[in-house]
Amino acid sequence: MAKKIKNLTYYEAVGRRKQSVARVRLYLMKKAAEVLVGKSKIKAGEIYINGKNIDESSFKAYKKKFLSVPLTLTKNESRFAVSIIVSGGGTTGQLDAMVHGISRALLVVDSEAYRTILKTSGLLTRDPRKKETRKVGTGGKARRMKQSPKR
Repeated sequence: MAKKIKNLTYYEAVGRRKQSVARVRLYLMKKAAEVLVGKSKIKAGEIYINGKNIDESSFKAYKKKFLSVPLTLTKNESRFAVSIIVSGGGTTGQLDAMVHGISRALLVVDSEAYRTILKTSGLLTRDPRKKETRKVGTGGKARRMKQSPKR
């Protein structure tokens, strides 16, 4: 799955959670100190989400730390430049989709070494929970019942 683009190799994977889908690319830094992705230059160890640096995003500090957990567990914080395109869902679903995508991309890099580390941490398991579909006669919600008459 490794692709060559102008002497640059990147590993790609997709992460999902609820309605969120995240396409993750791990750019391997060999000769160049920066990678041109779209209109922005990415250095090793940086994470870009939808074209913006993670420091410019509205994520809180603990969410930024949770996003880099797969990289810290496998000791790859400064080896890759990470570019993520995420869409759909809310912030928590998007965050879990991005972590799932980074973990799956690391498996593409070296599955034998990283699989046991990521699997025991629970980062490779996709959370299958989805929004429950609404039912007819429930007043617009999935489980809400219409109010019965009082008399």
